[in-house]
Amino acid sequence: MIFYVNDIIKDVRVVIDENVNYDTLSFINDVNTLSLNEIIKSKIVAAAMFTHCNAPVHMLDGGYNFGESIYWNNDNSGWTLLPEDFLRLVVFQMSDWDYPLYSAILPDTPEYRKQFSRFKGIKGSPHRPQCAISIRPDGRALEFFSCKNNNATVIRGVYLPYPEIDKKNKKNGIEICERCYQSFVYKTASLTLLTVGENDKSIILSELANNLLL
Repeated sequence: MIFYVNDIIKDVRVVIDENVNYDTLSFINDVNTLSLNEIIKSKIVAAAMFTHCNAPVHMLDGGYNFGESIYWNNDNSGWTLLPEDFLRLVVFQMSDWDYPLYSAILPDTPEYRKQFSRFKGIKGSPHRPQCAISIRPDGRALEFFSCKNNNATVIRGVYLPYPEIDKKNKKNGIEICERCYQSFVYKTASLTLLTVGENDKSIILSELANNLLL
């Protein structure tokens, strides 16, 4: 869902007003209003990135498709290149898999090394699939393990992109998962307070932001 910067700033200021004491509020109000708004705006992308990376899958909505082109290895495993703006996997499933995957392993894990075992029972399979995010010479890729044969296709491949403010639009919108919005607002407020030196209040709001993702 698209949220506009001016509306986000208003929501963040409400959270700050409701969660700091009078002395802190007086200090913040001494900061030029325009300057405070600019601080809030400067924290929006970082807060959105944190929120989307840490949210549970059931709170994510939207996303973009990937996996139109796939490449095969000799053992019926393969890979597909990830978009340059890839931030987080939402879901991935090959057509002959028993179920989809909502997270990927990394190359530095023991589970990843198992995918290259000469014993088939250890590696991923259509009944117990696995996928990994890795670096290839042509960019980041999602590797999948494995399929029955090379006729399988991607039936579900969705990711969240790096968040960015659309500066081409006068309202400066940014895409945030709707269920994550309240947590995002608290995280933005937390980063704002950290910038103005209110470390303790920042920690409190950060914890509230995390709790809203449970």
